Amino acid sequence: MTELRRRTVEWSDPVEAARLGQGLSGADYLRKIIAGDIPKPPVALTLGFDLAEIGEGFAVFTLVPGEHHYNPLATMHGGVICTLLDSAMGCAVHTVVPKGSTYTTAELKVNFVRPITCDTPPVRAEGRVIHRGRQLATAEGKLLDGTGRLYAHGVTTCLLFATPAADNG
Repeated sequence: MTELRRRTVEWSDPVEAARLGQGLSGADYLRKIIAGDIPKPPVALTLGFDLAEIGEGFAVFTLVPGEHHYNPLATMHGGVICTLLDSAMGCAVHTVVPKGSTYTTAELKVNFVRPITCDTPPVRAEGRVIHRGRQLATAEGKLLDGTGRLYAHGVTTCLLFATPAADNG
């Protein structure tokens, strides 16, 4: 039998963190997460990835591959890769969502190009908005290492909608 490993994760109340973002533009909310003024969401802490950079229609997440990401074949689970790309593409859309509005992923497609293991250098998920309309936005994403080697790529469609508070005022 192999030696057991342990990983402990702590997080702040995600509902309170979302409340802190009310009244901010999507970009301002994400800037506050990067600055540490608003706590990271629990999924980022659980999987160990960081929002590293944002711009207009652009977002970057970084992750150091670890054993805790492995599937039964000793490679990074596809769900982790999808989550990382979904986060990058979704947050790219979040940067162009007007104050008082929000979004959700309606569709996600990811292509896996090569496996990721603990021997893989840190990876960077880059999301870029392709189109933003009144109700839908599309974005593309790439998962790369520091040399530009591609591990996965994808596209998403996000549904844009006004929050109930925005509808009332």
